[in-house]
Formats: sequence, C-alpha cells, structure tokens
Amino acid sequence: MKIENSVKEISHFLSEKGIKPSYQRVKILERLLADKNHPTVNDIYTDLIDEIPSLSKTTVYNTLNIFVENDIVKSFSVDGNEARYDVNSHSHGHFICLSCKSIFDFEVDNSDIKLDNLEGFEIIQSELTVRGICKHCASTKS
Repeated sequence: MKIENSVKEISHFLSEKGIKPSYQRVKILERLLADKNHPTVNDIYTDLIDEIPSLSKTTVYNTLNIFVENDIVKSFSVDGNEARYDVNSHSHGHFICLSCKSIFDFEVDNSDIKLDNLEGFEIIQSELTVRGICKHCASTKS
C-alpha cells in the first residue's frame, strides 16, 4: 500500500475504499503503517489506549476485520497463536525468529514456486513462513 502516513491521506484512502474514516480507524491504520512489526490486536490496543481512552479491544478487532475484508491488511497466524496484521500487500514471506519472536518480511518470487502436485486444486491463499534465528540474535549468541 502506497499511502502517506498522515491523517489526511489515511482518511482519503479509507474513504476511497468505502470505509468511514473515524478517528479510531485512522489511528489504527496509522499505527500499522508506522510499524511494520506485524502487531496483534493487543499490541495496537496497548499502543493507542493512552491517546484514545475510549478505545476498546473490540473496536480494534472490528476495525482490523474491516481492513482485512477490504484488502487493506492481511491477517496471519504464527503457530496457531493470535492473529497478526500485515499492511504489506505485496507478495512476500515471513521469517520468524525463534529467539526474539520478531517477524521479518522478505521478497518471494512466486513465478519460481512449483505447485505441480496440486494440479486441479483451487488455491485461495498461499503463505511462506521461514523460522530460524535472526542475524541480531545470532550475533549476540557468539
């Protein structure tokens, strides 16, 4: 998604998608755009509650569902745990550090992926997740 991280731009973007740009929705999308760390509902709620005292986790959850339904963000789960949200809509994979639990995006060339054994299958969604130790954690172990 290529939008500036300003309230005016975010409001305009949401309006173009047919979503009423309420203050909470704008701030939630602003939060997602500012931090590419694949936050959970709780992460977003915790980050915004001081700024928006009337915010509830239900509002965050419902807003994120609206964003997912309108292809603004993607939702994915790590090991069946709570959903994480990703504003990067381009084809990419996720590297999950088993030490610090950080999630990093990396580019994926879908033209090189072989799906020969799935002939006749209807693929709705595909995700590539790689697990290991990130370079920061690996350097601190040495």
